[in-house]
Amino acid sequence: MHNTPLSGISADALNALLDDAFGTDRHMRTAYLLRKGMTAIDHLSFGILDDNALLASIQCWPVRVGMADLILVGPVAVATHCQNKGLGTELMQLMLNAATPQDAPMVMIGDPEYYGRFGFEAKDTSGWTLPGPWEPRRLLLRNVEMVALPTHGMLGPAD
Repeated sequence: MHNTPLSGISADALNALLDDAFGTDRHMRTAYLLRKGMTAIDHLSFGILDDNALLASIQCWPVRVGMADLILVGPVAVATHCQNKGLGTELMQLMLNAATPQDAPMVMIGDPEYYGRFGFEAKDTSGWTLPGPWEPRRLLLRNVEMVALPTHGMLGPAD
């Protein structure tokens, strides 16, 4: 297995992986509304391949709350036959290692029990809203540089 920038992966292979991991109705999820019309951030989006088959991927997107730039992490997708083998952890580490001090704080919708080990937490997101349904405890922020962010606002695509 090896990792590669996701920009080198075909859209068909990526869509097949996402359908397998999340179902074909995945476009109805709130996270899709957050990144609608955005292009993935190349230096933070990766795939894991085995014999040219895409087994897992991570994508990051430019979003904003108020006037503050953020990076939306996700989806973190792992093929159903490869789950629970550490590929999600590998992708998260790969993405975090590629992040630079100039990158905006990161936000995601995910399980705090899993993503907390990567520095994501819900403590500063309680005043934010999303353009669809979400569980407040699952709106997570990683703000290593302690960038000043709005305490209230709608999270959405960075125009």
